[in-house]
Amino acid sequence: MSTTTDAGTDVTPGSTDDAPEPARGSLRALLPALAGHRVMMTRTCAAALAEQGSLVALLTLAAHTVGTAVIEDRAPTAGTVTALVVLVLVRALMTWREMDLSHDLAYRVLAELRVRVFDGLARSAPARVAGRRSGDLAATAMADVEALEFFYAHTTAQLLASGVVFTGGAAALATVEPWLLVAVAPVAALLAVAPFADARGRAARGARTRAASAKLSADTVEAVDGLRELLAFGGLTERRGRLAAQGRRVGDAQRAEATWEAMAAAVRDAFIVLAVLGVVAAAAQSVTSGRLHGAWAPAAMALALSVLGPVAESARTLSQAVGLRAAAARVDAALKAPALAPPPTSPRPLPLGPLGIRLHRVTFDYGGRRVLDGVELTVPAGQTLALVGVSGAGKSTCAHLLARFWDPSEGAVHLVPGDGHPVDLRDLADADLRRAVAVVGQDAPLFHGTLAENLRLAAPGADDELLAETARLCGVYRIAPMDSLVGERGSTLSGGQRARIALARALLAQPRILVLDETTAHLDNAGDAQLAAALAQGNRTTIVIAHRPATIRRADRIAVLEAGRIAEEGTWDDLTARTGGALNRVLAVTPS
Repeated sequence: MSTTTDAGTDVTPGSTDDAPEPARGSLRALLPALAGHRVMMTRTCAAALAEQGSLVALLTLAAHTVGTAVIEDRAPTAGTVTALVVLVLVRALMTWREMDLSHDLAYRVLAELRVRVFDGLARSAPARVAGRRSGDLAATAMADVEALEFFYAHTTAQLLASGVVFTGGAAALATVEPWLLVAVAPVAALLAVAPFADARGRAARGARTRAASAKLSADTVEAVDGLRELLAFGGLTERRGRLAAQGRRVGDAQRAEATWEAMAAAVRDAFIVLAVLGVVAAAAQSVTSGRLHGAWAPAAMALALSVLGPVAESARTLSQAVGLRAAAARVDAALKAPALAPPPTSPRPLPLGPLGIRLHRVTFDYGGRRVLDGVELTVPAGQTLALVGVSGAGKSTCAHLLARFWDPSEGAVHLVPGDGHPVDLRDLADADLRRAVAVVGQDAPLFHGTLAENLRLAAPGADDELLAETARLCGVYRIAPMDSLVGERGSTLSGGQRARIALARALLAQPRILVLDETTAHLDNAGDAQLAAALAQGNRTTIVIAHRPATIRRADRIAVLEAGRIAEEGTWDDLTARTGGALNRVLAVTPS
C-alpha cells in the first residue's frame, strides 16, 4: 500500500505482507524496561529461586527417604517427615508467589511500554504513521506489546534461577558422585544450546505470524470502518472472503510455529530420556563399585534429574521467547522512533500579541523528490492569506511545516511578533507552539465522546459561555446538543458537520495563527460563507488553503504555489487580471 503526498510522491511504508527476519538482539533491547522495577525484579528472582530450589530439595529428600526405607529397612524420622511437609508447603507457596510476582512485574512493564509506544508513534508522526494502516499501528501498540508478556513474566527470572540451581546442584553432584555430573552435564549443555540451533527459523516463523496477524488486524479495522460502503456497493461478500483468506494465513503461520515447537519439545524430551539412562547407569556402576551407598543412590539420581528439570524448562521458555523477536523488533522500533521535530535544548519565549508568519528560503522533500524549493513567503500579523496551487503543489506541506510536523530541509519557518524579531519554530517549546498555531485539515478526526468533549480537545479549560459562543459562530449548535455522543471518527456526522466542529475546536483554543487546509471543502456555499464570517471575528493571522474561488477571493492576499516556489502574489483582482497568470492557470484546472 502506498501513500501519495501532496507532492505527488508515493511513500511506501513497510508492508505487513512482508516478514523480514527481525534483527538479533531485539529481545535484549527490551531488558532496560526492567530497570525501573529493580525491587520487583529482585523479589521475583528470589521467589523463582526458592520455588526451583525447594523442588530439588523435596525430590532429593523424598528419594533419600525411600532409599533408606528400602535398603536399611528404616522408617523416616519425625524430623524427615516434618521437613518433607515443610518443603511441600514452601514449594506450593513459592510457586504461587513466583507466578504472582512475575505477572505483576510483566503487566507493570507492559503498561509503561504501551504509553512509550504511543509516545514514539506521536513523536515520529506524521512521516512514520503516514501510509500505515490504523489496524497495523494498533497491532504494534496493543498486540505486539501484549505478546511480550511471556518474555517479561517467564524468561528473565526463570533463567537466572535455573542457572543458580543447576550450578549448586552440579557442585553437590561433583562432591557426591562425579560420574552422575558427567551423565547430566552434556544433556544440560544440549538443552541450553537447542533454542539457538534454530533461532533464525524460529524468528522467521514468528515474524510471519506477527506480520499476518497485523495485516488481519488492519483488514478487519478497515472493513469495520467501511461497513456502510461495503453494504452499499455489494462488496461485503468479497471482503468477507478476503478476511477469511487472511485468517487462514494467520492459522497456517501459527500452526507452523506450533508444529516446530512440538518437534523441539520432543527433542528436549529425548535429551531428558538420555539423561535418565545415563544417570541410572552411572548410579548403578557407582553402587556396584562401592563408591556410593545404596541408600543414597535414589537421592543422588533424584538430585541429578531434578537440577536438569529447570534447565529443560528454561530451554522451552527460550524457544518460545525467540519466536517473539518480531514483536520485540516492532515495539523496539516504535520506542526508538526518532523525533522528526526534535525539541529545542533552550526554548525561546514567544512574546504576547499578534503574530505574523515568514517562510524563509524553505526547501523540503519527500523521499528525495523536492516539493518546496526555496519558498519565500511573508504574512503580516492579522492578515488572511489564501495559499493556492494545483493538487500536489506543496500547499499541505506548508501547513505541516507551520504545525512543525516536520522541519524544513533548508531554510526556516518563523513566527514574527510585533517587535519584528522573528522566532524560529525550532526554538519554541511544543506547548507554546500549539497554543500559538492551530492547523485544521480537511479530514480533522473526531473522537468517540460528547460534542463538548470534542470541542474542548485543545482547550480543556474553556468555560461554557465561550464554548456556546464559538459553537454559535460556527453553526455547531445546529448539529446536536453539547452532551450528545459523537460517533468514532465522527461517523454519525456529515463531512460539513465535521468541518464545522473541527473549525470550532480550533477557534475555541483562541490561536494567534490559524491554518485551514481545505477545511471548508465539504461545505456548501452558504456554509462556507457562514464560516468565513466566523473567521472574521478576532485579530488573528489566517492561512487558507483552498480551491473554491469564493473562498480564495475573500482573502486579503493570495499566494500561488507552483513548481515548489511562490509564482505570484497579490489580490484577487490583480491576479485574475493577468492573462496567463499563475492563479488563472490554477483556476482553469480547478472545479468551481
